Amino acid sequence: MSDLEIPLGKRKLKYRLFEILPGFLSWGALVLLVVLSIVNPLAAGVYILLVTVTLLVKASGIAVHTFAGSSRLQKAQTINWKERLKDLQNPKKSLRKYKGRVTKQAGISTHVENLEKLIDTPDNFPHPNSIYNAVIIATYNEAYEVLQPTIDSVVNTTYDNQHIILVLAYEERGGPETEVIAKKLQEQYKGVFKSFELVKHPDHMKDEVRGKGGNITFAGQYLAGWLEKANINPNDVIVTTLDSDNRPHHTYFDYVTYEYIVHENRKHLSYQPVSLFLNNIWDVPAPMRVVATGNSFWNIISSMRPHTLRNFASHSQPMSALIEMDFWSKRTIVEDGHQYWRSYFHFNGDYEVIPIYVPIYQDAVLSDTYTKTLKAQFIQLRRWAYGASDVPYVATRIFSRTRSVSFWAGLSRLVRLLDGHVTLAVVALLITFGGWVPLLINGEATRSVAANQLPEVLSVVQRVAMIGLLITVFLSFKMLPPRPSRYKRRRTVWMVLQWVLMPVTSICYSAAAALYSQTRLMLGVYLDRFDVTEKVTVTPKKSSKK
Repeated sequence: MSDLEIPLGKRKLKYRLFEILPGFLSWGALVLLVVLSIVNPLAAGVYILLVTVTLLVKASGIAVHTFAGSSRLQKAQTINWKERLKDLQNPKKSLRKYKGRVTKQAGISTHVENLEKLIDTPDNFPHPNSIYNAVIIATYNEAYEVLQPTIDSVVNTTYDNQHIILVLAYEERGGPETEVIAKKLQEQYKGVFKSFELVKHPDHMKDEVRGKGGNITFAGQYLAGWLEKANINPNDVIVTTLDSDNRPHHTYFDYVTYEYIVHENRKHLSYQPVSLFLNNIWDVPAPMRVVATGNSFWNIISSMRPHTLRNFASHSQPMSALIEMDFWSKRTIVEDGHQYWRSYFHFNGDYEVIPIYVPIYQDAVLSDTYTKTLKAQFIQLRRWAYGASDVPYVATRIFSRTRSVSFWAGLSRLVRLLDGHVTLAVVALLITFGGWVPLLINGEATRSVAANQLPEVLSVVQRVAMIGLLITVFLSFKMLPPRPSRYKRRRTVWMVLQWVLMPVTSICYSAAAALYSQTRLMLGVYLDRFDVTEKVTVTPKKSSKK
């Protein structure tokens, strides 16, 4: 196995230079505006206009992908994936059901092609009855009221529970109460699954940062030993990781098993559902609703761009591949996105993420007070933004004489990675304030027609961008779960009015969190501890921490 780990402790000079790069580019983009405003206000105006035009081009693509992705998501949820998986058991017989018949079922032509492929080369495809789904649920100190609905959601999928191996991976540092809850759940669901295993991740493990990666890796290693004892081939096992509040769509495991079987290069693939932060969307404050809905739409958009799709939060991967790679990284607090790069380099560039167009429902951020909720949201976003730490990991492997992937393919991925992090950090700031900066810091700019017109031009652009916002509002209402009875109809009005906060959340949360994380990385003050996002579960009578 090649060295896939992030370095701990002192980095080499080359690695440090690439750690500095994201923050350098982000702060450089802001400083450049100030310098140009002082030296040449007209050049500053051209700079802002170029940024604006680039954003508009991207925004038009985002609008298209938003509509297409939402439509794809709805269609995939209407498909009977259990029936299609059953079709793979006897492809010749199943094919006769569809040949020569007109049907409006979504994706039926692809399904027919898959059946024909299985008939032509049957030895290349595993039988559906031989496949197991292992589900690793990671928990730190979450309450029973949080974990129980998550396990229930796994129980209530359409997949055969006797082909599900559930592993509850809990932390020793969660304390004795966490172990009590784990054992209570194991007893409650005794006999429901093929097996319900408890794995306690010891505290203070060597060469680990405090994070989810070490926990699920320890659980994965335990699972590998369990499979060996149970005489189950790792090639026949798909592993899905869930956070404590993740609830898979009821067709998820049938769907992902279907995709696993019909792809011949299955070991080099992982499977990414669409994370929707809607579990408690009616309960959270307005700023958190805007952030959560925006993140949900970004995940929908990402699913429509398979060439740029990366692992995020919950995802599935073959057990055989995980064993080869020693599971997930134990040295980063963003083990989900980093898993893409580990897999990409381990398989020498022959790796792809397959979108699964059904949701994994997750919680939006909610703590027990408004102030704590605002803080918890920032902490979550800064952790996600710390994905910028992947830049040196990727760059040092691309710019290496011993690289294992195509230089140009790797470079294009690196550029997209950098662009995403820099865009997140600076574009909202440049678009919101960039038009005023030349006028505020250079008196000469007030005599420049172009500089004076810049704020007005940006205002027009922002009004055009409102079209995209209206699309988001419309689609967000279609995705909303039913309004809880504890809320009156006026709550729905606030669900519309909340969108005036989008510029605020873009700057105070997304941009600020990205700049914070990139600056820490640039200065070598690393985020080496996974700060578990504090949330609460709201019920009509009480709330419980999780």
